[in-house]
Amino acid sequence: MGWFRMGKEKEVEIACTFCKGTGKDPFAIMSPLSTCYVCQGRKKVRLASPNARCNYCWGRGVSPIGARNACPACRGIGLIPVSKEAQTCPTCDGKGEDKSGLYCLKCHGSGRAIPLLT
Repeated sequence: MGWFRMGKEKEVEIACTFCKGTGKDPFAIMSPLSTCYVCQGRKKVRLASPNARCNYCWGRGVSPIGARNACPACRGIGLIPVSKEAQTCPTCDGKGEDKSGLYCLKCHGSGRAIPLLT
């Protein structure tokens, strides 16, 4: 999970939000026995700390646009690592999605963005 590494923050291990810690695909797309593709059946995922609830999927880990897929913003984890310098995203006003309903590209659905130095 390379995109979660943000520096010297410590990692935490949490139960997989997408499969609710069962390790099985919650939608049983291939079969009722297929493993969760977010945690690969391990029932837990690791991510950098500090983190915040994903504003795009409301922390559920499931894509809010009706598809039976993992959230594209948090990749099914339900949490997004945040930097201490992060502020409310000016593009989406902290909602995590743009006017079209897709996740905000500036803050990647977190609702928080690091201000650029000028």
